[in-house]
This record gives sequence, C-alpha cells and structure tokens, in this order.
Amino acid sequence: MLVTTKGLLVKAQKEHYAVPAFNIHNLETFRVVVETASALNSPVIIAGTPGTIEYSGEDYLIAIAKEAAAKHNNIPIAMHLDHFEDVERLKHCIDVGFTSAMIDASRMSFDDNIKVTREVVEYAHLSGTVVEAELGMLGGREENVVVDEKDAMYTNPDAAKEFVERTGIDSLAVAIGTAHGLYKGEPKLDFERLKEIREKVDVPLVLHGASDVPENLVKRAIELGICKVNIATDLKIPFSDAVKEYFKEHPDANDPRNYMTPGKEAMKEIVIKKIKMCGSEGRA
Repeated sequence: MLVTTKGLLVKAQKEHYAVPAFNIHNLETFRVVVETASALNSPVIIAGTPGTIEYSGEDYLIAIAKEAAAKHNNIPIAMHLDHFEDVERLKHCIDVGFTSAMIDASRMSFDDNIKVTREVVEYAHLSGTVVEAELGMLGGREENVVVDEKDAMYTNPDAAKEFVERTGIDSLAVAIGTAHGLYKGEPKLDFERLKEIREKVDVPLVLHGASDVPENLVKRAIELGICKVNIATDLKIPFSDAVKEYFKEHPDANDPRNYMTPGKEAMKEIVIKKIKMCGSEGRA
C-alpha cells in the first residue's frame, strides 16, 4: 500500500529501528528496491531527487508506485521527494501524488529556512502529505547541491527544537558528521549531539549521507534515535560497476535486458544489506 512516511517513522521511533529510504532512478532500480523489501517484509521509502523526477517523470513514477503498492500489498511503500529547493516544483509533485516531501532550505539563514519550510508544510498538510526538512548542512554533493567541507554545519540542538516548533515539520534531517556521496577519510559521527537533539525534539530524526558509513556507526545512530536512513551512492556504484563488467565480458552486447540484469542483481545485494542494517526486516 502507498502511505506517507509519518506512520512508518513514528512506529520505527517507538520500536528503535529505522526505515531505509532508497534513491531510485528508473523502473529497474525501483523494482529492485520494492521487490527486495517485499521479500524481506520491510517497510520502504522510495526517494527521488529533482534530477530523478526530471529524468523519469513524476507521473510515470507515481504510476509505477501505485502498481508496486498493489502488487506488493504486504508492505507499506512511501514515495518521497528528496532534497527539493524549488518550492513550486515541490508543490506540483505533491499534487501529482507523492506522499512525502523534503524541502531543503538548509543553505538559507535560520529564519528564511523556517519561512520557506513553513510554507511547504502548510501546503503539503492540506493534502495529507508529510514534510521533512534539514537543519545544518552536510558536506559533499547531492546532484547539483554541492557543499564544501569547510561550509558544512552541524545541527544545533536548541535551534532544532525551535525549528521544529516554528515549522510544524513531520521529520527532521540532522547534520551530525555524515556527508553526501563518498567520504574523504574516515566518518566520525557526533553521537553526543544526536543524543541532545533527540532529547529536545519529538519528531522522527533522519540520517542523510549514510552511504559509505560503516554499519556499526549507522546502527549506533539508530539506537540513539535515527529512524530514517537515506541510501543513494551505495546503490549506484555496484549497479554501474556490474554493468561495466558485463560490457567488458560482452563488448558487443546491445540488449538492455541482458546488461541491466547484473546491475540489478548487484544492487539487490546492497538493498538486502541496508534493510538488515536498519533493522526493518519483518517490520511491515
């Protein structure tokens, strides 16, 4: 069934696990995620960035989601808009049928972030769509959003409390040391900061930039209150590597049904691993 993320994350928060949010790009990657989640009886969030929405088309993605929800009715599936900065584009996609939306105004001032986020919350809640926002800035690259390491900012716990109260958001993405893309060096997460945020904020907390983070660190973050974990880069690399390897072995190949298959199989292994890491297997 197609649902919002609110019930999924509240349940995860109470039961101390996380719901994985997988960034997809097309029918192949969409099917890998949903079919694997269904086999493991795990709730799942399908996430699309603005670039993915432009590439695959919001209408097509919602049509795929509805078909997937009907076919895999043993699990709840949420359709999430990830890292949108364009408010009007975000509103349009909400109207099309996405059940969850992230407005990313984290590069704005604190007050402007609140103003823009509040506007999205008021609009989204009219149709029952839930809203995620980000306070603080992760380093690295998320499509066209690039934040230099020196400009990355950790989430302030007191500011997080005020931000949630003034915006009315349903979940909060926090910056505690993760980064978009792959790490340069060894990840170091600020668990004390996460503890303090959890004490001050009631809404579910989200961990972005979880690709390439050691599993033990992600599990610790989940123990301390993270209940949604975003995964993107960790899916793209094995998929593309497997396709490249196929072409090395079959240089004359031209049938997508053949060269896409090893990519899907490689991606499936990662999806299984991440679901187990989040502790969401059997939680549907």
